[in-house]
Amino acid sequence: MQDPLTKRLLDARRACLDIETFISGISLEAFSENYPLRLQIERLLEIVGEALGRAEDHDAHLDRRIPELRSAIGMRNRVIHGYDGIDHELIWLTATLRVPELRARLDSILNTSNT
Repeated sequence: MQDPLTKRLLDARRACLDIETFISGISLEAFSENYPLRLQIERLLEIVGEALGRAEDHDAHLDRRIPELRSAIGMRNRVIHGYDGIDHELIWLTATLRVPELRARLDSILNTSNT
């Protein structure tokens, strides 16, 4: 059985991997025109932020290991509470640039904790 912190980090990592898979090779224009894809990516960003927020409940100093923590949680809040003003370019940039960086950091943390 996994400890709660590891489970949350794995949940965030899985969502990052899914984002990377779904957005791979997709231009901003194609993304902006593809409503189902936008919904998928927005939902997965919600999961990343929620999982990391819950992970922080188990490690008050998690932001020291994941500097992007506040941004990921903030993006979750922006997508959920600002549904009527979502900036598709910001979502696409986050998915294509920031998510791979976050996933790599999560990989490193999870690999370190498993050794």
